[in-house]
Amino acid sequence: MAPQIDIMIACAGWASALPEARGIVWHAARAALRAAGDRGSLCIVLSSDAELRRLNRAWRGTDRPTNVLSFPAGGEVPSRGDVILACETVLREARRQRKQPRHHLSHLVVHGVLHLLGHDHETADEARLMEGLERKVLARLGIADPYRVRPGAPAGI
Repeated sequence: MAPQIDIMIACAGWASALPEARGIVWHAARAALRAAGDRGSLCIVLSSDAELRRLNRAWRGTDRPTNVLSFPAGGEVPSRGDVILACETVLREARRQRKQPRHHLSHLVVHGVLHLLGHDHETADEARLMEGLERKVLARLGIADPYRVRPGAPAGI
């Protein structure tokens, strides 16, 4: 049985900047769940910088937008939680890092889903493990290593 992946588009910017965003998100989320051997359900919201700034301020005490936030459901429930992405930040980062927007979006979805599944990058060992999983999932999607620094582009997700 395939996992339930609900995708909500809460910002009109996604439709104009990346009309195929819904399909990109679905494939990336499904690939991350498969790689982890997980069949849980989740919700992904394609939102705006304003919303991610509000959420980041409320939940993390940081008054600025961020590219992706994950909110694990917790406990033994079929739903793994929610992943929310900021349109303007995702597109700005892709441009600055010289990445295809669709590839950067895929990477951030995989990153967010792995957070829902309990992965983190607070320590060097955790980061190595999580980044290795991200690389593996993205390679299966035909996407190059997102951590490889491109000439003239800053590193980072």
